[in-house]
Amino acid sequence: MSSMETNWRWFVVAMIAPIAWGSTYFVTREWLPDSPIWGAAIRALPAGLLLLTLVRRLPRGSWWWKSALLGTLNVGAFFVLVYAAAQLLPTSIASTIMATSSVAIALAAWAILRERPGILRLLGALVGIGGVALMLLGTTNSVDPRGVIASIAAMAMSSIGFILAKRWNGEVGILPSTAWQLVFGGLALIPVAAIIEGPPPAVDGAALAAYGYLTLIATAVANVAWFAALKHLPAGTVGLIGLLNPVTGVLLGVLVAGEILEGRQLAGLALVLLGIAAPLVLDGFVARRRRARDASPVHPQTEAIPAPCTT
Repeated sequence: MSSMETNWRWFVVAMIAPIAWGSTYFVTREWLPDSPIWGAAIRALPAGLLLLTLVRRLPRGSWWWKSALLGTLNVGAFFVLVYAAAQLLPTSIASTIMATSSVAIALAAWAILRERPGILRLLGALVGIGGVALMLLGTTNSVDPRGVIASIAAMAMSSIGFILAKRWNGEVGILPSTAWQLVFGGLALIPVAAIIEGPPPAVDGAALAAYGYLTLIATAVANVAWFAALKHLPAGTVGLIGLLNPVTGVLLGVLVAGEILEGRQLAGLALVLLGIAAPLVLDGFVARRRRARDASPVHPQTEAIPAPCTT
């Protein structure tokens, strides 16, 4: 199997996470009680324990503090900051700020892993961010700077956390690392939820089913897919694919809730998809040209000329 075919398989794996994460907006709005921090803890901790039953390994050595740090950056503090941003900002603004993680992940990989961001991926990310802004932003007179700070902090922390996980996951494997992150992050969320939101919310059958989906698919499967893709693909590519998150939320609103997209939103959606697809297609084209050039025979003009016979 060629490297390009292998890469496309990992592109598909990477798509699982943002699509699953994008579905959480609709699921949460339709079926879950208004207790977002408890909701995050209920998602993260059972998902981590489920993965832990599969790997049956506890952290050892430096992985105690690495798991705690990654769990804080990618789960615990991340969800608290997202909650704060949601309370202080319109969803459209918070989502647009979070979309800039497509660039932040690439820059974090450059700083931490010395993984240079490709110019095509950066341009694609900027086009995609513009599309998200066009798709989501409308006229608003209420922009709380505290919400902007919380949203930027959540985006920056998760971007750094993803790259640190990419750097460290090779020491123990994707499944153990993901399990420990979710367990540490979920445990950290419980006291915060109890202080801010009080006791856990009462849930009915529909809410239990929704929590089951969020725990199994949108958390356990999605996080494993995301970190596996980060292992096999450049961070800039994975961050670019992450722009499917807001796209999924918008499309679910159209397909399931019957929402209507205006022309501006359709244009934004097209820009996001263009920003994702164009760099990947162009990268594939350049890679095929490079392989074809390397496999071609030496041009006759460059072949060595035999030395004349001197006898």
